[in-house]
Order: sequence, then structure tokens, then C-alpha cells
Amino acid sequence: MTDRPSPSPAAALMPGIPPTSEAADFDRAYRARLAHLTQGISPAALCSAYMDWLVHLSMSPGKQSQLFFKAQYEAMELILHHSSSAEVLGTQTEGKDHRFDAPEWGIWPFNFLRQAFHAKEQWWHSATTGVEGVSAHHEQMMSFFTRQWLDMMSPANCLASNPEAMAETFKSGGLNLVRGLHSRFKDAMYSVNAKSRKEALDFRPGHEVALTSGKVVFRNPLIELIQYSPQTDSVYKEPVLIIPSWIMKFYILDLSPQNSLVRYLVEQGHTVFMVSWKNPEASDRDLGMDDYLKEGVMAAIDAVDVVVPKHKIHSLGYCLGGTLLAIAAAYMARSGDDRLESITLFASLIDFSEPGELGLFIDESQLAYLDDLMSEKGYLDGKQMAGAFALLNSRDLVWSRMEHEYLMGRSHPVNDLVAWNADATRMPYRQHHEYLRSLYLHNDLAEGRYLADGVPVALSDIQVPVFVLGTQKDTVSPWRSVYKIHLLMNTELTFCLSSGGHNVGIVNPPGPGVKRGYQIGTHAQGDHYKDPGTWSAMTLSHEGSWWPAWQAWLASHSSRRGPPPAMGGRDHGSEKMVDAPGRYVLSA
Repeated sequence: MTDRPSPSPAAALMPGIPPTSEAADFDRAYRARLAHLTQGISPAALCSAYMDWLVHLSMSPGKQSQLFFKAQYEAMELILHHSSSAEVLGTQTEGKDHRFDAPEWGIWPFNFLRQAFHAKEQWWHSATTGVEGVSAHHEQMMSFFTRQWLDMMSPANCLASNPEAMAETFKSGGLNLVRGLHSRFKDAMYSVNAKSRKEALDFRPGHEVALTSGKVVFRNPLIELIQYSPQTDSVYKEPVLIIPSWIMKFYILDLSPQNSLVRYLVEQGHTVFMVSWKNPEASDRDLGMDDYLKEGVMAAIDAVDVVVPKHKIHSLGYCLGGTLLAIAAAYMARSGDDRLESITLFASLIDFSEPGELGLFIDESQLAYLDDLMSEKGYLDGKQMAGAFALLNSRDLVWSRMEHEYLMGRSHPVNDLVAWNADATRMPYRQHHEYLRSLYLHNDLAEGRYLADGVPVALSDIQVPVFVLGTQKDTVSPWRSVYKIHLLMNTELTFCLSSGGHNVGIVNPPGPGVKRGYQIGTHAQGDHYKDPGTWSAMTLSHEGSWWPAWQAWLASHSSRRGPPPAMGGRDHGSEKMVDAPGRYVLSA
């Protein structure tokens, strides 16, 4: 038996030193508290980026001289233009910054403030980029967070420097400021007391949205599976199974009837099933990616197979739901499970080497910080995730909204998509930790290291037809990164590029009055690879919604139509089924 080491003389003099585990627990609790103040952004990661930039800039006298003369030149040009012709200055444009669209910004001295602000933006962009030696990740962080700081300092955000707000104040006798103060107070109250923003209360699942009729035909502790009622006398034999992302509530694909992809599909003669994820609680902290694979996607496929036996399944995944579906398809291919007829991926990353601006929040420091934040409750609150997404487009989602509501005293119209976006969900600790590290940080899926049920999966094993949709203005899943799936699969692959962003590009129903467009092309098995720029230049553009083109693709990969299957299967008692949209989607 090994004797325990005797305490050192120093330990005897200082008996209050806490054990290592207690010190680590204290540090974790401290960082979790700090994370609430910083909205989940790691101060260490931010400081590392700024120090990397500052040290390398200090060793670049040529760059410093360039910035010095650039500042002098822009200041002189601004003064000369202003002193020579205020009208010329007033008519200059600064791109697509819609904060300065109002004609009042063309009047002196506000035209001077506007152009001075944009000159400052251009100077800081030059200062934070092109500094030799700074890592690409730190340069992106520097440029991004400096832009956030500048947007906060915009003259449009202050009543004294915003001519549009001043004119509205004069016109309304100050009522706009009273309305703005009321909006600010309501927002503060909802932030403190409510679990979701006020917009979500205007469109409730089962009342104003998620209205397509159906039944919950399967439930386990992680998912409810909804089967939607047929709307046609005959249906395609192959059912459609939809896997939404677990970081969103499913009804983005079943919003108000005119915007519902589910309703559109059932009206075209498809039998549609939808997964509704449970909103995790503290007790679900140990749910991992394998749980979401087996108790989520695979359980749903098993349940659909019971309702519609002997027919393969058209599978569809949206965002990270598409990533999980790709993992499941590779997992099935590895084991010889051929129950999938096709795979459709909406705005889903498979290769995470270039995840866009979301990658700014992905490094070891940031993820360790998030781990500390999640360890406190056992999940990541949806408000933190919503805050990160708002930062990616803060000019439109934060500052323009603040100007519109707080200074102008006007309310933004709330539609079904805005309300859905406010209906935030949570992510369990273990699962969020695993997918951020294995997918975003290490890119294991694209590089053949991702383990499904303990064994690596390969996307090249998938042999069924694949339809992939990217959206042009997507900051969450940039379409050029989505396009990289061409390098990972060796099967028939149809790629469609839609106008719009991550959500609007998907909720894109046919109909008049809205300008839409898309490009679509098929890469047959054995065809040579085309880079995304070449593909876009060579592919014809079409006006309108891409929904009919995708539905035609589904129909072309389906067999003949027949009578609709029974709800829940012929042996499923209807008294056991709950009406759509089910219970899980209603949990706050």
C-alpha cells in the first residue's frame, strides 16, 4: 500500500488552499456569471484577436503610414467637398446603408455627418484588414466587432444627429418619443419577465400558424412525429419526412396557410410527416448527438415505415436538421439500410471549413466559455443563440429597429416569420458541446472523422439522389459553403440557388407580387466538378418560387399514385393520437 505524501511545509503554513476540483468549479461559476454580462461572447477570445492585430500593426510602420495618410486624405477631401459644394455632398451615396435613405440626410449639416461616418467606417476597415501576420480568424473578428462598435456610434442612433427623427419629433409634438419610450419599457419588461419576445404571442402554433391538419402519430422523450392529413384523393406512394433543425421550432415550414410548405406539399399529393423536437430542459443536459440521431431521425424513419410500409422515404432536412439527416443517411448506408428514396437538404452545411460569420463565435476560447455558460443550467438558452444571430446582421436587426421604434415611435409590422423567429428554443449541454466541436471547430463530418454510434461515417457511401438548396444572402449557411457538398458525394446531385436569406429564401411560396428567382442544375454521377462561381455563371436563372421545381423533382423520383395511407397506420387507434401541432411545440 502506497503511503500518502505528507503535506509540504508551505501547505502547513497555508491550510486554506482549496482542492483543484473546487478551484475549477469556482472558475466555471465565475465565467458563467460573466458570460451573462457579455451575452456569451468570450472576453478572452476578443482580447486575443485585438492583441494579435495590435502587436502586428505595431510592427508594420508601412501600414501605419498608409493609415495616417489615408486619414489625412479622407479628412481633407471631406472638408473640401463640404466647403465647395454642399449640394454635391448631399447627393453622394454610400451604397446600401438604408439608415440614411431619408431625404433629410441630404441637408447640411447632416450630409456632412453621414459622409464623415462612412469615411470613418472605410478607414477602420482598412485598419483592421490586411495587417500581415494576423490570423485569418482574428482578422475576421477584428473587422466584425469593430463594425459593431461603429454601428453603435452611427449618427442615426441619436436624436440630436438624426434629422429624420428630429423632423418627426417636431411634426408629432414629441409623441414619437413617448411611443418610443413605451416600446423600450415593454421590451425591457418582456426581457426580464417573459420567456419569449412579445412578437411570438401574436402568432401562436395551432391558432394563427401551424394550421395544417394532422395527428401526432408517434412520441418519445425527444420528438413528436406529425402525420398531415391528405388533401387529395390519391397520393404519391413515397412519403416525405421532414427533419427541421433542433435550434428552431418546426412550424417555420408550416406558417400561415399562404406561407406553409407543408400545406403546399399535401395539396400536391404528398404524404407528409414532420419531426417536432422537444424543447430541452435541465434534466436533458446529457442528451448527445447520438441521441438525436437514434431517438430523433432514426426513430422517425422507423415510425414512418410503420405507417407507410413497403415504400421508401423522401427525406428532407433543414439547416442543422439537414446536417443530422446527412449523418443519418451515411449511417444507414454503412449498415445497408436502404429505406431512403431521396435526400433533400435546405441551407445545410456539410463542410464546415467556411461557415461564414457564424465562425467568428467558434474557437477554443469561445466554446470553453459557452460550456461554462451551459453548465450552469444544463442547456443554452435560446436568447443567447438569438443574440448571436442578431449580431450577424445588427445593422438591420438591432440598430435600424431601435431607430425605427425608439426614435421614430413606429412599430415594425409583425408577420408569421418574425413571430416564429422570436419563439426561441434551447439546446442541451452535451449535444451543443458535441456538434459545435465536432462539426464547426474540427469539421469531422467532411473529413471522415465523425463518429455515429462509435464508428466513422462517410458521405460518399450515400447513393440515393440528393437535392440541395442554398440561399444567396445566407449568413448562417453561406451558399458557397453549402455547394461544397459536390466534393463529398458521388451520386446524382441537383443544386438550387434561391434568392433571399436563410429563412426568407426557404419560405418562398409561389404567387404574384413578390420578386423571386432561382437557379437550378443537376450534377450527374461521374460529371466533372464545377466551382460555385462557374456553376452560377453557366446556370440559367428562373423567375418565381423554387417550390414547384423541387416538387417536380420529388415527383420525378416517385412511383405512381395511390390511395392515402391511414393516419398513424391501420393498426393505430385514432383515440391515441393528438391533433397537430402536438404538445412539444407549445412548451416555452
